[in-house]
Amino acid sequence: MSATPPGPIGDPLVGNGRQYADDPFSFMRACADSYGDVIRFDLGPRETYLLTNPADIERVLVADAERYRKPQFGDGAMDRLLGDGLLMSEGETWQRQRRLANPSFHSRRIGALAGTMVDHTESQLADWSDGEVVDIQLEVARLTVKIIVSAMFGADITDEEVKTVQEKLEPLGARFEPDPRRFLIPDWAPTRENREFAAAVDTLESVIDGIVERRRGTERDPAVDPAGPEGVAVRGPAGDGEGGGGSGSDDGSGDLPMDLLSVLLRARDRGEQTDENLRDELVTMLLAGHDTTALALTYTFYLLSNHPEARKRVASEAQAATGDGAPTAADVREMEFTERVLNESMRLYPPVYTLFREPKLDVKLGGYRIPEGSALMCSQWVVHRSSRWYDDPDSFDPSRWEPERRSQRPRFAFFPFGGGPRHCIGKSFSLLEAKLILAKVCSQYELEYEGPDLSLRGSLTMHPDHPVPMRIRER
Repeated sequence: MSATPPGPIGDPLVGNGRQYADDPFSFMRACADSYGDVIRFDLGPRETYLLTNPADIERVLVADAERYRKPQFGDGAMDRLLGDGLLMSEGETWQRQRRLANPSFHSRRIGALAGTMVDHTESQLADWSDGEVVDIQLEVARLTVKIIVSAMFGADITDEEVKTVQEKLEPLGARFEPDPRRFLIPDWAPTRENREFAAAVDTLESVIDGIVERRRGTERDPAVDPAGPEGVAVRGPAGDGEGGGGSGSDDGSGDLPMDLLSVLLRARDRGEQTDENLRDELVTMLLAGHDTTALALTYTFYLLSNHPEARKRVASEAQAATGDGAPTAADVREMEFTERVLNESMRLYPPVYTLFREPKLDVKLGGYRIPEGSALMCSQWVVHRSSRWYDDPDSFDPSRWEPERRSQRPRFAFFPFGGGPRHCIGKSFSLLEAKLILAKVCSQYELEYEGPDLSLRGSLTMHPDHPVPMRIRER
């Protein structure tokens, strides 16, 4: 057996970076089809290894998670944007931040947020008119920004602030699109891209600072928590399997607000957080907490538009869930076909399309030695669309998620929320939010896609490369 995994030959200076930048999705799938379980290629200053077997991915993310860390790519943009927030922190810092965040994502609290999610959705739908065309990606992103700020910051965000956040997502996203030249240009160089990125981060942080300022002095007032009495009395270990550890070191008798901002403000008062820690966490939550759900919904509406029979079944479940008024967490748990549609949407169009890890020491995967400090790619896009795990993998088929068929696949043939100790803390929140929005929208409207064939671009997440126009039709 060769000591080095197979892979494509790259250019002398930029390796395979140009091929990856031109179309990361086609490049990764072509590599998987040609080279097997472990593939080596060159994306810049370090060796990169793409893993395509769910068993190897499960080892990296779960069984041997302590042997790996989030990689540093020698590019300070990610640190500038997210700092030591949950997404990028390591070691004791990550453990402390995760422990603090756990009660905000307790299953009881998440269920109690259903009313807040529905209220924001109803408010947004009140602006829709029969027959008009909307960019559904912008619409659901505007909605999920408002929901995450209300649910996790215990605050309202103004329409002007939402507009500001959405305007700044473009230069932020552009900074993380694959570009082999970026390794040759230092972060401090006054290029147009670097200037626009820095300005966007400053503006986003100013929005966060404004929300924090409005909340100062209310972090012990249970009235600010939109989960209400059911959600604020969370104590003990997180009950939904998300992360480990207890609920943090809050004092009190169970009547403290448990929105994330209140929890972090109290931690700062105890000396467990700095203003910088708090801002990093809130920026991370604002971006990660709204973008992935908005994308999952965008792709779901696109797929439903192209598959009328599935759309009818989702509409039927939505009408049943809303028949007695505002849908609850219990109502949407009955939307089994809708959940299968969501899973199939995240399989075909995973908002997070690849995860990176870096081995702390030399490791062995797929029979090959992977050196310390290299970059490992665990790609949802590749595995989710592999014919090894899915029949006709590019087709839309919600029946794949019926229990019998699902049980025949490896566990990590589907991992839209990652896995292991660092899996997405907001998984339950996101799935409840998505189903409630689908229940409200699909019980009232049919959406018809009127755009070009879907084209994708890669950044921190996978976005459509163009507007996503949908014509609204009242039922």
